[in-house]
This record gives sequence, C-alpha cells and structure tokens, in this order.
Amino acid sequence: MKALVTGCAGFIGSTLSERLLDEGFEVIGIDSFTDYYSKDIKEYNLKNLILNDKFTLISENLVTCDLKTYLDVDYVFHQAGQPGVRGSWGYDFEEYIYNNISATQKLLEASKNFNIKKIVYASSSSVYGNTDTIPMKETQITRPYSPYGVTKLAAENLCDLYSKNYGLSVISLRYFTVYGPRQRPEMAISTFIRNILYDKEISIYGDGNQGRDFTYVDDIVDANIKAAYSDIKSDIFNVGSQSPIKLIDVVKIIEDIIGKKANINYLDSEKGDVKDTYSDISKIQKSLGYKCDFDLEKGIYEQVEYIKNF
Repeated sequence: MKALVTGCAGFIGSTLSERLLDEGFEVIGIDSFTDYYSKDIKEYNLKNLILNDKFTLISENLVTCDLKTYLDVDYVFHQAGQPGVRGSWGYDFEEYIYNNISATQKLLEASKNFNIKKIVYASSSSVYGNTDTIPMKETQITRPYSPYGVTKLAAENLCDLYSKNYGLSVISLRYFTVYGPRQRPEMAISTFIRNILYDKEISIYGDGNQGRDFTYVDDIVDANIKAAYSDIKSDIFNVGSQSPIKLIDVVKIIEDIIGKKANINYLDSEKGDVKDTYSDISKIQKSLGYKCDFDLEKGIYEQVEYIKNF
C-alpha cells in the first residue's frame, strides 16, 4: 500500500509517517518547511524516515507543486497547515488562508481524478470556539473564536463539498490539544518542560484554571489509521482524551516529573484563546473503535525524556 502524508516533517506528520512505514506502507511525504518554527527541528523529526528506502521526501509547496505526480496512492493523510491561534491575527492571516484553505483546496481538486480510498484531514477543536456546550460534540454549531479556527473550519467545509460533489471519501478529525515527543516548541507543554528544566520563567495566559483536553500523539496517529481503514465514506470525528485538566495542574505534573518548581508569570489571556476544551469522543469510539490509551502523566514523562535527549 502507498500513502501520501502532507506536513510529513511536522510533529504529527513525522510520527504518523513512521507508523505507516512500520505497517508496511510506502510513504511519500510532502513538506514545504515553512518558517513558523526552526527547520532544524523538522529535519530532526525526519532523521529516521529518510533512512528508510520506502520513504520519499518531496520538499515542495502544496499550492504550487504538481500534485498529480504524487497522488497515485491508496490513502492521503493531510496533516499540513499553518498552526497557532495567537499568530493568526493581523497581517499573518494571509499565511493561514494560503496554507490551510488554498492548500487544502488544491489537494482536493487534484485528488478528484484519482482512485484514492480515503483522505484523512487534520482539523482542530478550534472550530468549536469559546462555547458553553461542554463536552464538545460533532453535532453542535461551530463558531470559531480565532482566525486560525476559521481557516480550519473552511478547510473542513471544502472536504465536505468535494465529498458530496465529486465523491471523494474524506474524513475530518478534530484534534484536541496534541502533545508528546516532537510537539512544536511554542506549544504549552513543550515550553513548560524546557523552561522548568533550565530554570527559566514560564508564562501562563489567564489564571491557569482553563481546561485542556490533552491528547497523546500516538492516539492521534491511531485515529488517523482507523479512519483510513474504516468503511465510512465521509464524516467528522473528535479525537481527544475526554479527560480535560487545568493548565496549572499540568504544570504540577511537570514539576513532579522533573523535580523542580516552576517560576510562573501570569499574563492576561490572549485574544482567540478559548477557556476550555473538552471532547465528546463517543462517536469515534463507537464508529472507529478508537481508544485513548495514554494517560497524561505517562505521556508528559515521555515528552520530558524526549526534550532532555534532544
């Protein structure tokens, strides 16, 4: 079997690509190496992949490359995109339109001419916005609270349109706060771990009582593969742990694992940050047999060890 993974040098894309290779796939990975964070980190993510002769790296942009060259595959895992809620305001919003909406449209447009079994799109819990409806269910109204969330929802809608109009089989997975080894350096757990390890101040936006539904990267990868293999033609699923925890309690877990106290600087909440995320995962459990196997303490321990040895 062959798979195309977009965003293959990223946190989730590289982890997914390794899992696919382990399962016997040939993998074509596409990544444009945007400058959102260091290219060195992305190249380090690829270090095991490029040693495997069943992996092919394509360093191109989804919007401008000739995608038809790479789409003779069984499955497409669309992980590429411009991440980050806080960075999506202002002039940088054009990058989000380009990398989240235009790139998705180009991929779908090219895919309609191929016999692809399944396209799995990496969406986000950000599509729900700052809702009082908790836990968040796939059936509720989506009202993004950030420009980033707007672009992820727009790409979801494109997936639905191409499914209904052209018969593409597309499943969108709404990720809830993914963490684990290779997590992007600006994300909360990565930042907390590094700064506590090296006796630097950590910043918490708000009072620390906001809840986050942290989901370990291996569970995200497992959901992608289950979605690809499923008989379901097109649908949307939450992928989370269904066990939200306050941010300040995450800091305490990290402190216990590292054996150091954090020096915390509390800042005003940032625009676009939602108060709580909390997934209802009953649909994906029933339809795909998804399980959230990693507990938070174990997952954070794995991430601490990864950062120590990076």
